[in-house]
Amino acid sequence: MPEQSVLVVEDTEEIRELVTTVLERAGFAVRAVGTGADALAEVRRDPPDLIVLDLGLPDADGTEICRQIRAETPCYVLMLTARAEEVDLLIGLAVGADGYMAKPFSPRELTARVQAMLRFPRTMPAAAPEPAALPESVRRLAELEVDQDSREVRVDGAVVDLTRTEFDLLAALASRPGRVLQRETLLREVWQTDWEGNLRLVEAHMSNLRRKLVAAGLSSPEIRTVRGVGYRLVA
Repeated sequence: MPEQSVLVVEDTEEIRELVTTVLERAGFAVRAVGTGADALAEVRRDPPDLIVLDLGLPDADGTEICRQIRAETPCYVLMLTARAEEVDLLIGLAVGADGYMAKPFSPRELTARVQAMLRFPRTMPAAAPEPAALPESVRRLAELEVDQDSREVRVDGAVVDLTRTEFDLLAALASRPGRVLQRETLLREVWQTDWEGNLRLVEAHMSNLRRKLVAAGLSSPEIRTVRGVGYRLVA
């Protein structure tokens, strides 16, 4: 099996070398660059499986680089940031990042996060033509269809553009309609981690998911918040 590839985008040489060394020791094929321009060039030359992306780059804002990367490749994006403000987190996730880590970070936690993301393939197989009957992979709930095989979500037949993480959250809810899923349960199923510090990730991605579904015209079913517990999908 070929090595999974990681592109490290970090302008601080010491941090860039640290992340590169840690991930190489974990068995990944690592490339490293120090600017947004070089990152985009590397992505276009040879798309990696995952990008570790610093938000504070010298030539461009990391969120804009993430937006451009997401338009060109489905690879995972893990943001590194020294900015702890919630607005930076929400903006980063809104442009397609799959997660974030605040500096300073634990090398062990970084490795675990990268490994958890890459348990799933970077690209998905092309969907086979659908037969006349609704395939078993498709779950239909009122106006909403969630297709596990093609990883597509449709509202009244129109495809909704979701990130990989947003799809996984919706699929988890759609597989158990009406049931309350705790934030911790979603964290384990979608991110494969029990670290409670990541609970804000669930809330931020769920907010983005709701916004996209409403913008697509979805009125039923809806994602409801169960205060202090989690979320459920109800008609």
